[in-house]
Amino acid sequence: MAKQYVEKLEHLIASQGIAPETGAPLEIKHFFGGAALYAYGKICASWSPVGLAFKLTPGEVEKLIQSGRAQPLKYFDKGHIKKGYALFSEPEASKPKRWKTYFVKAIKECAAR
Repeated sequence: MAKQYVEKLEHLIASQGIAPETGAPLEIKHFFGGAALYAYGKICASWSPVGLAFKLTPGEVEKLIQSGRAQPLKYFDKGHIKKGYALFSEPEASKPKRWKTYFVKAIKECAAR
């Protein structure tokens, strides 16, 4: 199952031209049945059965969750909430360009940590 998420994430990153725009060293690895995008050796985004998640500033995560555009990230029903992540369920239902801004912000957040 992880392979399909690795491929989806690779395709989305490539189709949006994210690597050239950020100049960041990017790597995609599989994990927990999904895929994670690493920038500067740190996870900044993931795509898994629960959706597409981005590591963003605490203020932005809170704003997205409070507005109803995103949810807190939990990989398992009884699991704990991963702080600092905004989760978008059903990412394929949105236009791919929607995600570019979040990828760029998440990569910048990784660079700042």
